[in-house]
Amino acid sequence: MKTSKPFLIALTLLAAGCTKAPPPAAPAGPAATPAAAAAAPALPRNDGRPRIAFSGAERVHIQYRVYGQGQPTVVLIHGWSCDSNYWAAQIKPLAARYTVVTVDLAGHGASGANRSDFSIASFGADVAAVAAELPATGRLILVGHSMGGPVAAEAATLLGDRVLGVIGVDTFSNVGRKPPTAAETAKQLAPLQKDFIGTTRAMIAAGFFRKDADPMFVRRVADDMSQQQPEVAIPAMRSLNGWDGVKVLGALTQPIIAINSDLHGPTDEARIRKSVPTFHVVTIANTGHFLMMERPEAFNPELLKQLAALSGG
Repeated sequence: MKTSKPFLIALTLLAAGCTKAPPPAAPAGPAATPAAAAAAPALPRNDGRPRIAFSGAERVHIQYRVYGQGQPTVVLIHGWSCDSNYWAAQIKPLAARYTVVTVDLAGHGASGANRSDFSIASFGADVAAVAAELPATGRLILVGHSMGGPVAAEAATLLGDRVLGVIGVDTFSNVGRKPPTAAETAKQLAPLQKDFIGTTRAMIAAGFFRKDADPMFVRRVADDMSQQQPEVAIPAMRSLNGWDGVKVLGALTQPIIAINSDLHGPTDEARIRKSVPTFHVVTIANTGHFLMMERPEAFNPELLKQLAALSGG
């Protein structure tokens, strides 16, 4: 399969369905032990037990978990054909300072798939539905990996002033570039429609990691993502390719930050700032697309730094 820097990489990835094998663990870094800090007496304990919100007219059940306590609340949003477990290495360090929420978007992880609209906007509504279950007085910082970046931006348009800022992780790089045409998108999706598992494995293994990445980790991620339901993944990719980052991000007044890898070269901050004045990028060198899993020892301090800047301390 010929690989190039797809629009997908610059924006995000999605997650797998409920019947797939457990998602991959990070090859190194802190264990994914959830913080078990108690919440305010009127609220359930924030110990990471599953909770359910309902999204859209179909009332799709969206599973989320809450860890730790403290303000603001940090909402972690996974990418294409992934799920909330991809944030395992971030939960403990973040929950020591903030309330942390992980979300399985519709059709991913343990969430329902009983709808036909698997678009970036509908995933943003999933995040907003979870936010509606959180204390209304709490401010939010939305953190999205890959496709989760655009999803976070869509959620921010729905949540308004509750959102202090949006942090994308290896995403937003193509904002301001000409999007793929319908014909180009159809060509990209054709191999997935013919052989979703094989094409996804090849695409992920070839285009999302450095050459010196742990081959076992690469295989685990590629195998995991290839088990997503094509009925969810293909429409999501189609919507991602057509997502108008200039329109959505440009309408937000909050800071937009990207913590990106250098896998495909530097992010053109100057180009993006022409349409998104609040945009800023931080690059973590020698990382692949899943930098929060591959190098949590470098990623976590940078994420905590950006969270502190957005929250004022």
